[in-house]
Amino acid sequence: MAADAPDPRPATGIVHLGLGAFFRGFGCVYVADAMAASGGDWGIVGVSLRKPDTRDALRARHWAYTSVTLGQDGEKWRDINVLNDVLVAPEAPEDVLAAMADPAVKIVTLTVTEKGYCHNPATGALNLDHPDIRHDLSHDLPISTSGFLVRALARRWAAGVPPFTVLSCDNLPDNGKLVRRVVLQLAKRIDPDLADWITEQGRFPSTMVDRITPATTPEDIARIDSLTGYHDAAPVLHEPFSQWAVEDDFVDGARPDLAAAGVQMVVDVMPHEHMKLRMLNGTHSALAYTGYLAGHETIAEAMADPVFADYVRALWHEIAPTVRAPDGVDLAEYAQALFARYANPAIRHRTWQIAMDGSQKLPQRILGTLRDNLDAGRVVPGLCLAVAAWMRYVCGTDEAGQPIDLRDPLAGTLRALTENCTTPAEVVAALLSMDEIFPADLARRLRVPVTEAATTLWAGGARRAIKGVTT
Repeated sequence: MAADAPDPRPATGIVHLGLGAFFRGFGCVYVADAMAASGGDWGIVGVSLRKPDTRDALRARHWAYTSVTLGQDGEKWRDINVLNDVLVAPEAPEDVLAAMADPAVKIVTLTVTEKGYCHNPATGALNLDHPDIRHDLSHDLPISTSGFLVRALARRWAAGVPPFTVLSCDNLPDNGKLVRRVVLQLAKRIDPDLADWITEQGRFPSTMVDRITPATTPEDIARIDSLTGYHDAAPVLHEPFSQWAVEDDFVDGARPDLAAAGVQMVVDVMPHEHMKLRMLNGTHSALAYTGYLAGHETIAEAMADPVFADYVRALWHEIAPTVRAPDGVDLAEYAQALFARYANPAIRHRTWQIAMDGSQKLPQRILGTLRDNLDAGRVVPGLCLAVAAWMRYVCGTDEAGQPIDLRDPLAGTLRALTENCTTPAEVVAALLSMDEIFPADLARRLRVPVTEAATTLWAGGARRAIKGVTT
Protein backbone atom coordinates (compact mmCIF):
# COMPACT_ATOMS: atom_id res chain seq x y z
CA MET A 1 0.00 0.00 0.00
CA ALA A 2 1.14 3.59 -0.49
CA ALA A 3 2.53 5.05 2.70
CA ASP A 4 0.51 8.27 2.39
CA ALA A 5 -2.87 6.86 1.33
CA PRO A 6 -5.54 6.22 3.95
CA ASP A 7 -7.30 2.87 3.73
CA PRO A 8 -11.01 2.36 4.36
CA ARG A 9 -11.49 1.21 7.91
CA PRO A 10 -14.34 -0.65 9.62
CA ALA A 11 -16.53 1.42 11.91
CA THR A 12 -15.37 1.64 15.51
CA GLY A 13 -16.57 -1.05 17.90
CA ILE A 14 -13.66 -1.09 20.39
CA VAL A 15 -11.88 1.55 22.46
CA HIS A 16 -8.49 0.55 23.79
CA LEU A 17 -6.92 2.20 26.85
CA GLY A 18 -3.12 2.13 26.99
CA LEU A 19 -2.12 1.95 23.34
CA GLY A 20 1.45 0.69 23.54
CA ALA A 21 3.50 -1.65 21.42
CA PHE A 22 2.14 -4.80 23.04
CA PHE A 23 -1.51 -4.33 22.10
CA ARG A 24 -0.60 -3.15 18.61
CA GLY A 25 1.52 -6.29 18.13
CA PHE A 26 -1.06 -8.56 19.75
CA GLY A 27 -4.69 -7.50 20.20
CA CYS A 28 -4.92 -5.37 17.06
CA VAL A 29 -3.52 -8.24 15.02
CA TYR A 30 -6.12 -10.67 16.37
CA VAL A 31 -8.94 -8.18 15.74
CA ALA A 32 -7.71 -7.60 12.18
CA ASP A 33 -7.63 -11.35 11.57
CA ALA A 34 -11.08 -11.82 13.11
CA MET A 35 -12.60 -9.22 10.78
CA ALA A 36 -10.76 -10.68 7.80
CA ALA A 37 -12.32 -14.05 8.61
CA SER A 38 -15.85 -13.03 9.58
CA GLY A 39 -16.34 -9.31 8.99
CA GLY A 40 -17.94 -6.94 11.45
CA ASP A 41 -17.33 -3.36 12.53
CA TRP A 42 -14.61 -3.75 15.12
CA GLY A 43 -12.36 -0.85 14.30
CA ILE A 44 -10.41 0.47 17.27
CA VAL A 45 -9.97 3.92 18.78
CA GLY A 46 -6.74 3.84 20.76
CA VAL A 47 -6.18 5.97 23.84
CA SER A 48 -2.81 6.98 25.23
CA LEU A 49 -3.33 7.69 28.90
CA ARG A 50 -0.20 9.74 29.53
CA LYS A 51 1.81 10.98 26.55
CA PRO A 52 1.18 11.92 22.88
CA ASP A 53 4.19 10.03 21.49
CA THR A 54 2.27 7.06 20.05
CA ARG A 55 -0.43 9.28 18.56
CA ASP A 56 2.15 11.56 16.97
CA ALA A 57 4.13 8.64 15.52
CA LEU A 58 1.06 6.93 14.05
CA ARG A 59 -0.59 10.01 12.56
CA ALA A 60 1.58 10.24 9.41
CA ARG A 61 0.28 6.89 8.13
CA HIS A 62 -3.32 7.59 9.09
CA TRP A 63 -3.03 5.18 12.05
CA ALA A 64 -1.75 2.24 10.00
CA TYR A 65 1.52 0.65 11.11
CA THR A 66 3.87 -2.23 10.38
CA SER A 67 3.81 -5.43 12.43
CA VAL A 68 7.11 -7.34 12.20
CA THR A 69 7.54 -10.98 13.22
CA LEU A 70 11.08 -11.72 14.41
CA GLY A 71 11.73 -15.34 13.57
CA GLN A 72 15.04 -17.13 13.69
CA ASP A 73 14.68 -17.55 9.91
CA GLY A 74 14.30 -13.80 9.31
CA GLU A 75 11.77 -10.98 9.58
CA LYS A 76 8.27 -10.99 8.11
CA TRP A 77 6.06 -7.92 8.02
CA ARG A 78 2.46 -6.92 7.41
CA ASP A 79 0.40 -3.75 7.65
CA ILE A 80 -2.24 -3.46 10.36
CA ASN A 81 -5.16 -1.14 9.53
CA VAL A 82 -7.66 -1.46 12.37
CA LEU A 83 -7.01 1.83 14.18
CA ASN A 84 -9.46 4.61 13.35
CA ASP A 85 -8.05 7.26 15.66
CA VAL A 86 -5.70 7.74 18.59
CA LEU A 87 -6.66 10.05 21.44
CA VAL A 88 -4.44 11.39 24.20
CA ALA A 89 -6.37 11.41 27.46
CA PRO A 90 -4.65 14.34 29.23
CA GLU A 91 -5.22 16.52 26.15
CA ALA A 92 -8.82 15.52 25.46
CA PRO A 93 -10.51 13.60 28.31
CA GLU A 94 -13.94 14.65 27.06
CA ASP A 95 -13.23 13.09 23.65
CA VAL A 96 -12.13 9.87 25.34
CA LEU A 97 -15.33 9.68 27.40
CA ALA A 98 -17.45 10.47 24.34
CA ALA A 99 -15.78 7.64 22.40
CA MET A 100 -16.34 5.17 25.24
CA ALA A 101 -19.96 6.27 25.70
CA ASP A 102 -20.79 5.83 21.99
CA PRO A 103 -23.45 3.10 21.73
CA ALA A 104 -21.56 1.59 18.77
CA VAL A 105 -18.66 0.76 21.08
CA LYS A 106 -19.22 -2.68 22.56
CA ILE A 107 -15.83 -3.42 24.16
CA VAL A 108 -13.20 -1.42 26.01
CA THR A 109 -9.88 -3.26 26.13
CA LEU A 110 -7.00 -2.43 28.47
CA THR A 111 -3.23 -2.77 28.55
CA VAL A 112 -2.29 -0.33 31.29
CA THR A 113 0.29 -2.52 33.13
CA GLU A 114 0.01 -3.52 36.76
CA LYS A 115 0.41 0.02 38.10
CA GLY A 116 -2.38 1.33 35.86
CA TYR A 117 -5.06 -0.21 38.07
CA CYS A 118 -4.15 2.01 41.05
CA HIS A 119 -4.59 -0.95 43.36
CA ASN A 120 -2.73 -2.52 46.24
CA PRO A 121 -0.85 -5.46 44.67
CA ALA A 122 -0.91 -7.44 47.92
CA THR A 123 -4.70 -7.22 48.39
CA GLY A 124 -6.12 -6.32 44.99
CA ALA A 125 -8.18 -3.50 46.49
CA LEU A 126 -8.42 -0.03 44.94
CA ASN A 127 -5.92 2.34 46.51
CA LEU A 128 -8.19 5.19 47.56
CA ASP A 129 -5.15 7.24 48.59
CA HIS A 130 -3.65 7.13 45.09
CA PRO A 131 -3.54 10.72 43.80
CA ASP A 132 -5.26 9.76 40.52
CA ILE A 133 -8.12 8.12 42.41
CA ARG A 134 -8.45 11.07 44.79
CA HIS A 135 -8.73 13.30 41.73
CA ASP A 136 -11.32 11.10 40.04
CA LEU A 137 -13.56 10.98 43.09
CA SER A 138 -14.12 14.71 42.86
CA HIS A 139 -13.86 15.48 39.12
CA ASP A 140 -16.12 14.51 36.22
CA LEU A 141 -13.15 14.40 33.82
CA PRO A 142 -10.95 11.57 35.10
CA ILE A 143 -7.26 10.74 34.76
CA SER A 144 -7.08 7.11 35.95
CA THR A 145 -8.06 3.98 34.04
CA SER A 146 -10.74 3.18 36.61
CA GLY A 147 -11.97 6.76 36.45
CA PHE A 148 -12.44 6.65 32.68
CA LEU A 149 -14.26 3.32 32.90
CA VAL A 150 -16.61 4.48 35.66
CA ARG A 151 -17.37 7.90 34.19
CA ALA A 152 -17.99 6.43 30.71
CA LEU A 153 -20.23 3.72 32.12
CA ALA A 154 -22.11 6.41 34.04
CA ARG A 155 -22.84 8.22 30.78
CA ARG A 156 -24.15 5.05 29.18
CA TRP A 157 -26.30 4.32 32.25
CA ALA A 158 -27.79 7.83 32.13
CA ALA A 159 -28.50 7.46 28.41
CA GLY A 160 -30.11 4.04 28.75
CA VAL A 161 -27.32 2.38 26.74
CA PRO A 162 -26.03 -1.07 27.74
CA PRO A 163 -22.55 -1.14 29.27
CA PHE A 164 -19.51 -2.05 27.23
CA THR A 165 -17.60 -5.21 28.07
CA VAL A 166 -14.36 -4.42 29.91
CA LEU A 167 -11.61 -6.70 28.61
CA SER A 168 -8.29 -6.49 30.46
CA CYS A 169 -5.26 -7.74 28.53
CA ASP A 170 -2.69 -7.22 31.28
CA ASN A 171 -0.48 -9.87 32.88
CA LEU A 172 -2.38 -10.12 36.13
CA PRO A 173 -4.08 -13.08 37.81
CA ASP A 174 -7.85 -12.85 37.47
CA ASN A 175 -7.42 -9.62 35.52
CA GLY A 176 -11.14 -9.45 34.80
CA LYS A 177 -12.04 -9.85 38.46
CA LEU A 178 -9.41 -7.25 39.41
CA VAL A 179 -10.70 -4.58 37.05
CA ARG A 180 -14.29 -5.35 38.06
CA ARG A 181 -13.32 -4.93 41.72
CA VAL A 182 -11.61 -1.57 41.31
CA VAL A 183 -14.36 -0.26 39.01
CA LEU A 184 -17.08 -1.20 41.47
CA GLN A 185 -15.17 0.21 44.43
CA LEU A 186 -14.79 3.54 42.66
CA ALA A 187 -18.36 3.50 41.33
CA LYS A 188 -19.78 2.92 44.83
CA ARG A 189 -17.96 6.01 46.04
CA ILE A 190 -19.40 8.07 43.19
CA ASP A 191 -22.94 6.66 42.98
CA PRO A 192 -24.10 3.41 44.63
CA ASP A 193 -26.93 3.06 42.11
CA LEU A 194 -24.42 3.20 39.27
CA ALA A 195 -22.41 0.47 40.99
CA ASP A 196 -25.54 -1.68 41.25
CA TRP A 197 -26.20 -1.27 37.50
CA ILE A 198 -22.62 -2.22 36.64
CA THR A 199 -22.82 -5.22 38.99
CA GLU A 200 -26.00 -6.45 37.30
CA GLN A 201 -25.29 -5.71 33.64
CA GLY A 202 -21.53 -5.29 33.28
CA ARG A 203 -19.18 -8.00 32.06
CA PHE A 204 -15.48 -8.30 32.88
CA PRO A 205 -14.10 -11.50 31.32
CA SER A 206 -10.61 -12.55 32.35
CA THR A 207 -7.95 -13.19 29.74
CA MET A 208 -4.48 -14.66 29.33
CA VAL A 209 -2.17 -12.95 26.84
CA ASP A 210 1.21 -14.17 25.64
CA ARG A 211 3.54 -12.64 23.07
CA ILE A 212 7.01 -11.24 23.67
CA THR A 213 7.12 -7.71 22.28
CA PRO A 214 10.47 -5.95 22.75
CA ALA A 215 10.70 -2.16 22.69
CA THR A 216 11.22 -0.69 19.22
CA THR A 217 14.53 1.16 18.78
CA PRO A 218 15.57 3.83 16.24
CA GLU A 219 17.76 1.16 14.62
CA ASP A 220 14.69 -1.07 14.23
CA ILE A 221 12.77 1.75 12.55
CA ALA A 222 15.57 2.40 10.06
CA ARG A 223 15.86 -1.32 9.26
CA ILE A 224 12.10 -1.72 8.77
CA ASP A 225 11.97 1.33 6.51
CA SER A 226 14.48 -0.45 4.28
CA LEU A 227 12.45 -3.65 4.46
CA THR A 228 9.13 -2.05 3.48
CA GLY A 229 10.31 0.79 1.26
CA TYR A 230 8.57 3.57 3.19
CA HIS A 231 8.89 5.30 6.54
CA ASP A 232 6.93 4.06 9.52
CA ALA A 233 7.62 5.91 12.77
CA ALA A 234 5.70 3.39 14.88
CA PRO A 235 6.32 -0.22 13.82
CA VAL A 236 5.97 -3.01 16.36
CA LEU A 237 8.21 -6.06 16.65
CA HIS A 238 7.28 -9.37 18.21
CA GLU A 239 8.09 -13.05 18.35
CA PRO A 240 6.25 -15.54 16.08
CA PHE A 241 4.44 -17.17 19.04
CA SER A 242 1.12 -15.72 20.19
CA GLN A 243 -1.58 -17.04 22.50
CA TRP A 244 -4.77 -15.39 23.74
CA ALA A 245 -7.29 -17.16 25.97
CA VAL A 246 -10.52 -15.25 26.69
CA GLU A 247 -13.50 -16.09 28.87
CA ASP A 248 -16.51 -15.97 26.56
CA ASP A 249 -18.66 -13.62 28.65
CA PHE A 250 -19.54 -10.42 26.77
CA VAL A 251 -22.44 -7.99 27.12
CA ASP A 252 -25.17 -9.27 24.80
CA GLY A 253 -22.58 -11.61 23.27
CA ALA A 254 -21.18 -8.70 21.21
CA ARG A 255 -17.59 -9.39 20.14
CA PRO A 256 -15.48 -10.06 17.05
CA ASP A 257 -15.19 -13.65 15.86
CA LEU A 258 -12.02 -14.09 17.89
CA ALA A 259 -12.04 -17.86 17.60
CA ALA A 260 -11.67 -17.50 13.82
CA ALA A 261 -8.43 -15.60 14.51
CA GLY A 262 -7.07 -18.35 16.76
CA VAL A 263 -8.17 -17.06 20.16
CA GLN A 264 -9.06 -19.75 22.70
CA MET A 265 -12.58 -18.91 23.90
CA VAL A 266 -12.94 -20.61 27.28
CA VAL A 267 -15.27 -20.83 30.27
CA ASP A 268 -12.47 -20.33 32.81
CA VAL A 269 -9.16 -18.76 31.85
CA MET A 270 -7.52 -19.38 35.23
CA PRO A 271 -5.52 -22.53 34.34
CA HIS A 272 -3.99 -20.81 31.29
CA GLU A 273 -3.34 -17.58 33.15
CA HIS A 274 -1.92 -19.29 36.24
CA MET A 275 0.50 -21.39 34.17
CA LYS A 276 1.68 -18.42 32.11
CA LEU A 277 2.09 -15.95 34.98
CA ARG A 278 4.13 -18.39 37.03
CA MET A 279 6.14 -20.30 34.42
CA LEU A 280 6.73 -17.52 31.89
CA ASN A 281 6.39 -14.21 33.71
CA GLY A 282 7.90 -15.54 36.93
CA THR A 283 11.04 -16.82 35.22
CA HIS A 284 11.20 -13.74 32.99
CA SER A 285 11.34 -11.52 36.09
CA ALA A 286 13.89 -13.77 37.80
CA LEU A 287 16.10 -13.65 34.68
CA ALA A 288 15.60 -9.90 34.39
CA TYR A 289 16.90 -9.09 37.88
CA THR A 290 19.71 -11.62 38.05
CA GLY A 291 20.68 -11.08 34.42
CA TYR A 292 20.72 -7.30 34.67
CA LEU A 293 22.86 -7.39 37.80
CA ALA A 294 25.34 -9.66 36.03
CA GLY A 295 25.54 -7.42 32.97
CA HIS A 296 23.27 -9.27 30.51
CA GLU A 297 21.37 -6.74 28.41
CA THR A 298 18.73 -9.10 26.99
CA ILE A 299 16.96 -12.32 27.93
CA ALA A 300 18.49 -14.10 24.91
CA GLU A 301 21.95 -13.00 26.05
CA ALA A 302 21.29 -14.37 29.54
CA MET A 303 20.03 -17.65 28.07
CA ALA A 304 23.25 -17.99 26.06
CA ASP A 305 25.08 -18.09 29.42
CA PRO A 306 24.94 -21.75 30.60
CA VAL A 307 24.73 -20.66 34.25
CA PHE A 308 21.55 -18.68 33.60
CA ALA A 309 20.13 -21.40 31.34
CA ASP A 310 20.54 -23.85 34.24
CA TYR A 311 18.89 -21.32 36.56
CA VAL A 312 15.73 -21.03 34.50
CA ARG A 313 15.48 -24.84 34.32
CA ALA A 314 15.84 -25.03 38.11
CA LEU A 315 13.12 -22.40 38.51
CA TRP A 316 10.70 -24.41 36.40
CA HIS A 317 11.29 -27.41 38.67
CA GLU A 318 10.32 -25.24 41.63
CA ILE A 319 7.34 -23.64 39.92
CA ALA A 320 5.74 -26.65 38.20
CA PRO A 321 4.43 -28.35 41.38
CA THR A 322 2.28 -25.25 42.06
CA VAL A 323 0.71 -25.19 38.58
CA ARG A 324 -2.40 -27.04 37.45
CA ALA A 325 -1.87 -27.53 33.74
CA PRO A 326 -4.76 -26.71 31.39
CA ASP A 327 -6.33 -29.68 29.66
CA GLY A 328 -4.04 -31.08 27.01
CA VAL A 329 -0.92 -29.22 28.18
CA ASP A 330 2.23 -30.98 29.34
CA LEU A 331 4.19 -28.66 31.64
CA ALA A 332 7.56 -30.10 30.67
CA GLU A 333 6.83 -29.48 26.99
CA TYR A 334 5.53 -26.00 27.83
CA ALA A 335 8.80 -25.22 29.65
CA GLN A 336 10.83 -26.55 26.73
CA ALA A 337 8.92 -24.26 24.35
CA LEU A 338 9.51 -21.30 26.67
CA PHE A 339 13.23 -22.08 26.72
CA ALA A 340 13.36 -21.90 22.92
CA ARG A 341 11.42 -18.62 22.90
CA TYR A 342 13.72 -17.03 25.49
CA ALA A 343 16.82 -18.12 23.56
CA ASN A 344 15.64 -16.65 20.22
CA PRO A 345 18.48 -14.21 19.36
CA ALA A 346 16.19 -12.19 17.08
CA ILE A 347 14.21 -11.03 20.13
CA ARG A 348 16.07 -8.26 21.94
CA HIS A 349 13.89 -8.20 25.06
CA ARG A 350 15.89 -6.07 27.46
CA THR A 351 16.27 -7.23 31.05
CA TRP A 352 15.86 -3.61 32.15
CA GLN A 353 12.50 -3.39 30.37
CA ILE A 354 11.19 -6.52 32.10
CA ALA A 355 12.56 -5.33 35.46
CA MET A 356 10.41 -2.19 35.43
CA ASP A 357 7.59 -1.86 38.00
CA GLY A 358 8.78 -4.83 40.02
CA SER A 359 6.87 -3.82 43.14
CA GLN A 360 3.66 -4.34 41.16
CA LYS A 361 4.76 -7.55 39.39
CA LEU A 362 6.42 -9.49 42.21
CA PRO A 363 3.20 -10.53 44.05
CA GLN A 364 1.57 -11.99 40.93
CA ARG A 365 4.64 -13.51 39.30
CA ILE A 366 6.68 -14.93 42.18
CA LEU A 367 5.23 -14.46 45.66
CA GLY A 368 2.14 -16.61 45.10
CA THR A 369 4.36 -19.45 43.88
CA LEU A 370 6.60 -19.03 46.91
CA ARG A 371 3.63 -19.19 49.27
CA ASP A 372 2.25 -22.36 47.70
CA ASN A 373 5.63 -24.06 47.94
CA LEU A 374 6.17 -23.01 51.55
CA ASP A 375 2.68 -24.25 52.45
CA ALA A 376 3.63 -27.63 50.96
CA GLY A 377 6.91 -27.72 52.88
CA ARG A 378 9.08 -27.43 49.76
CA VAL A 379 12.44 -25.67 49.75
CA VAL A 380 12.71 -23.20 46.84
CA PRO A 381 16.15 -21.53 46.79
CA GLY A 382 15.83 -20.35 43.18
CA LEU A 383 12.67 -18.37 43.85
CA CYS A 384 14.14 -16.92 47.06
CA LEU A 385 17.15 -15.84 45.03
CA ALA A 386 14.82 -14.10 42.55
CA VAL A 387 13.32 -12.06 45.40
CA ALA A 388 16.81 -11.24 46.71
CA ALA A 389 17.87 -10.16 43.20
CA TRP A 390 14.90 -7.79 43.01
CA MET A 391 15.97 -6.35 46.36
CA ARG A 392 19.55 -5.92 45.13
CA TYR A 393 18.26 -4.29 41.95
CA VAL A 394 16.07 -1.72 43.72
CA CYS A 395 19.03 -0.63 45.83
CA GLY A 396 20.07 1.18 42.66
CA THR A 397 23.49 -0.09 41.57
CA ASP A 398 24.54 -3.14 39.59
CA GLU A 399 27.44 -5.48 40.27
CA ALA A 400 29.82 -3.22 38.36
CA GLY A 401 28.88 -0.31 40.60
CA GLN A 402 26.92 1.43 37.85
CA PRO A 403 23.67 3.25 38.72
CA ILE A 404 20.41 1.57 37.77
CA ASP A 405 17.63 3.62 36.16
CA LEU A 406 14.95 2.35 38.52
CA ARG A 407 11.44 2.69 37.10
CA ASP A 408 8.83 1.77 39.69
CA PRO A 409 5.75 3.54 41.11
CA LEU A 410 7.19 2.93 44.60
CA ALA A 411 10.73 4.03 43.67
CA GLY A 412 10.79 6.80 46.28
CA THR A 413 9.76 4.45 49.06
CA LEU A 414 12.22 1.79 47.93
CA ARG A 415 15.09 4.28 47.97
CA ALA A 416 14.12 5.66 51.36
CA LEU A 417 13.97 2.21 52.92
CA THR A 418 17.29 0.98 51.53
CA GLU A 419 19.60 3.99 51.28
CA ASN A 420 20.88 3.75 54.88
CA CYS A 421 21.11 -0.05 55.02
CA THR A 422 24.65 -1.35 55.44
CA THR A 423 24.13 -5.12 55.15
CA PRO A 424 22.04 -7.46 52.97
CA ALA A 425 20.09 -8.52 56.06
CA GLU A 426 19.09 -4.92 56.71
CA VAL A 427 17.94 -4.50 53.11
CA VAL A 428 15.84 -7.67 53.29
CA ALA A 429 14.25 -6.65 56.58
CA ALA A 430 13.46 -3.17 55.30
CA LEU A 431 11.85 -4.32 52.07
CA LEU A 432 9.92 -7.19 53.65
CA SER A 433 8.26 -4.55 55.84
CA MET A 434 6.41 -3.20 52.77
CA ASP A 435 2.99 -4.74 53.32
CA GLU A 436 1.77 -3.36 49.99
CA ILE A 437 4.07 -5.98 48.43
CA PHE A 438 4.65 -8.65 51.11
CA PRO A 439 1.73 -9.76 53.32
CA ALA A 440 3.01 -9.86 56.89
CA ASP A 441 2.66 -13.62 57.33
CA LEU A 442 4.59 -14.33 54.12
CA ALA A 443 7.25 -11.76 55.00
CA ARG A 444 7.96 -13.59 58.28
CA ARG A 445 8.42 -16.89 56.44
CA LEU A 446 10.69 -15.37 53.80
CA ARG A 447 13.02 -13.53 56.16
CA VAL A 448 15.52 -16.35 56.71
CA PRO A 449 15.74 -17.92 53.21
CA VAL A 450 15.76 -14.56 51.39
CA THR A 451 18.41 -13.19 53.76
CA GLU A 452 20.57 -16.25 53.05
CA ALA A 453 20.13 -15.73 49.30
CA ALA A 454 20.84 -12.01 49.59
CA THR A 455 24.00 -12.58 51.59
CA THR A 456 25.37 -14.87 48.87
CA LEU A 457 24.23 -12.51 46.12
CA TRP A 458 25.83 -9.42 47.65
CA ALA A 459 29.07 -11.28 48.43
CA GLY A 460 29.71 -13.05 45.13
CA GLY A 461 27.32 -11.73 42.50
CA ALA A 462 24.47 -13.27 40.56
CA ARG A 463 26.40 -15.97 38.68
CA ARG A 464 27.93 -17.35 41.87
CA ALA A 465 24.60 -17.19 43.69
CA ILE A 466 22.90 -19.04 40.83
CA LYS A 467 25.52 -21.79 40.89
CA GLY A 468 24.71 -22.24 44.56
CA VAL A 469 21.08 -23.06 43.80
CA THR A 470 21.63 -25.17 40.66
CA THR A 471 24.46 -27.50 41.76
